[in-house]
This record gives sequence, C-alpha cells and structure tokens, in this order.
Amino acid sequence: MSERKVLNKYYPPDFDPAKIPKLKLPKDRQYVVRLMAPFNMRCKTCGEYIYKGKKFNARKETVQSEQYLGLPIFRFYIKCTRCLAEITFKTDPENTDYTMEHGATRNFQAEKLIEEEEKRVLKEREEEELNNPMKVLENRTKDSKLEMEVLENLQELKELNQRQANVDFEAILKQHKDYEEELKHREEEEDDREMRAMMEQAQQRRLIEDSDSDEETSQQTPKPAVRINPTDILRQRSEPPLKKQKTESWEKSVGKLSATSRLAGLVVVKRKQNGKPSTGNSRTEETQKSNREVSQVPESYKSAKGQSSVGTGSAISSFSNAQRPVALKGSSLSLLGAYSDSEESN
Repeated sequence: MSERKVLNKYYPPDFDPAKIPKLKLPKDRQYVVRLMAPFNMRCKTCGEYIYKGKKFNARKETVQSEQYLGLPIFRFYIKCTRCLAEITFKTDPENTDYTMEHGATRNFQAEKLIEEEEKRVLKEREEEELNNPMKVLENRTKDSKLEMEVLENLQELKELNQRQANVDFEAILKQHKDYEEELKHREEEEDDREMRAMMEQAQQRRLIEDSDSDEETSQQTPKPAVRINPTDILRQRSEPPLKKQKTESWEKSVGKLSATSRLAGLVVVKRKQNGKPSTGNSRTEETQKSNREVSQVPESYKSAKGQSSVGTGSAISSFSNAQRPVALKGSSLSLLGAYSDSEESN
C-alpha cells in the first residue's frame, strides 16, 4: 500500500514519456471558471445593471485568431441575472483592461474614450515631428502663443473681478462692531426689564404678606416670650438635694416647728386702730408682743374641719372657743406658747 502523501514517484528504468498517449482535445475547448465582472455594465435585452465585482460562473475559451505579442486573448461568456441573456467580453493585454463584445454596454465609458482620443492625437503628433523638424518648430510656436493667450485671459478675469468687487475691510469690521454693540445693548435692556418685573413681583408679595400679618396680629395678640437664662441649668444642677429630716415623736402630736406657718396663707393682718393695740387677760411677754400685729381668722377657715394637723387643730379650736385673736405671723414657738396658755386656762 502506497503512502498517503507522496512527494516522489517511482519511474522505472525503461520509462519513455514519448510512448504515453496524448488526448486529442479541440483547441477552442471551453472551461467553466468562477470570476467577477471587471466593470459596470447594462444588459441590452432587459436593461438590468450589473455592477463591478458581481460573481458569475463563466465559460472561458481562447481566441484563436488574435494574439498580442505572443500573449493569448481569452473570451468569457456570462448570463444576465434577470433575463439570462448571454453577455461576452474578452481580455485586452495592450491596455491592461477588458473590452465588451456584445450583449451589454459598458457604463462610464466616456472618460475612457476621451483618454484614448488624447493618446491617439499625441501619438500622431510624435510621428509627425519625428520626420519633419519644421513641424516641431511650428508646434512649439503654437504652444507658446496658446499659453500667452491663456495668461492674458486669466489676467483680464482677475481685473474684472476686482472692479466689480471692491471690498472695504474697515467698513466690514465697523459694521460687525456696531452689530455686536447693538446685541449687547438689547441684552442689557432685557436684563433690566426682567429685574424690574422681579422687583415688582417681590414688592407685591411683601405687601400681601404684611397685610396678612396685620390681620393675624389684630386677631391674636402674641404672648410675651419668657427669657431663660442659660446659667439656670447650671444653678439647678449645682444645688445639692435636700435631705429629709427625721421627725420627732413630739412633732407628730404637737406639730413641726417650722420657720413659716402652714396657716400663713389663711391669716389676714388687721390694721391698727388709732394706735391702740388690743390686750388680753392672761398673756405672756411673747403673746403681748405678737398682739401688736393682730390677725383675724377668716370664716372659711372656721368652717373647715379635719384639714390641719393635730397640734394646730387643737390650738385653733381653743382660740375659737375663747373668741380671741391669735398671732400667726410669728414663729412656731409663739404658737407653742399660745397652745400651753390655752391648756393652763382650761
């Protein structure tokens, strides 16, 4: 079994390539090749446009009667994509291009025709100058005269344009400056107008707010704000809490000896009459001094029962029975003395 990828083949020693039979194929044999359209064309049958680069499965053959410098010329057969009409074109090695034969017309052919005409004229001129030196001189004089005419025409056109278009650059700059100033002035006027409108609106709002505030103040009088001293918090915190004093056994029955009497709010001081203070029958020195400021117990207190403590209640009942005024403005010691006098009198 032979190898799959064979690079060298075996030739026997008696191999003679002349004995190999050759296939007799026609010279105008056609091959199927894949190609792209070399130029834009339009079908003559249906008018379909075939753009450059469109791919076709074409038939290729060698033109027998035509050659260029020993190079063969090939012909290609394609079909229109719309009507399936046959279109043929062949190679042009002289111009390195393709030429259309039949079935379609080449688009954008005018430029190519002009270039070909210019090349033909230039070629004929070179052939004439090659054999006739006087023709060369005539052609040079014609070229120089034509060049001078072109320059003169160009100069005339420039002068005509300068006459018709006299541009004043200073006037243009001045006009531009005036336009900018006018725009700036308009912007300032618009800004002033907007500011005035805003001020008027703000003034109207203030007048409305003032009228509303006047109505509210007339309906509701504001309460005076209590001013709080910020150091009050420190004073409240700095004061130590008072310790609760222990009550003695005699205070439960008699009453607490406090600096201010509990009944001080119920006593009204009686005014002196002609400088003659009232006197009692049995008084101590303290009671005589306190009688100078005589107080009268109100009737509402006489009707009250069971509201005061035990000691103060007994003293008031003894004074009410005796119908004597009691001095309550003094200290609790005076009340205790009055309480002892009432017990002695009883």
